[in-house]
Amino acid sequence: MSLIVRPLERADKPEWARLWKAYLAFYETTRPQEIYDIYFERLLGDDPQEYNGFMALKDGRAIGLTHYLFHRHGWTVENCCYLQDLYVDPEIRGTGAGRALIEAVYKAADEAGTPSVYWTTQDFNATARQLYDRIGQKTPFIKYSRL
Repeated sequence: MSLIVRPLERADKPEWARLWKAYLAFYETTRPQEIYDIYFERLLGDDPQEYNGFMALKDGRAIGLTHYLFHRHGWTVENCCYLQDLYVDPEIRGTGAGRALIEAVYKAADEAGTPSVYWTTQDFNATARQLYDRIGQKTPFIKYSRL
């Protein structure tokens, strides 16, 4: 398998949209087209505090994506990095693509002088958690959202 992970490009929009739609479907949600358009533009922006994205390609075909964001943290001088979305086509899972996408975010964070990278997942996402348990450290924090 020839796997390449690279920054998101404008020409990626159709395949990015396919992958992000599948990611959202996994989490049993959808978004209107306006959100796709706005999010994609944010991912391509040059604001260092805005979202960034990587695409994974296998033999030239888009098979995965990740999005991440640098932001301030009250306990450190350095920013931290939130890995917001990670998705790999189901038939490719287990081949190293997910790990490569996370490692690309780790590298981007290191290059930005941002040592902390974190993400969340749902407790039932057993397949992804097998990878996360090998590449990250599970924390005792529980996420809450506004009612």
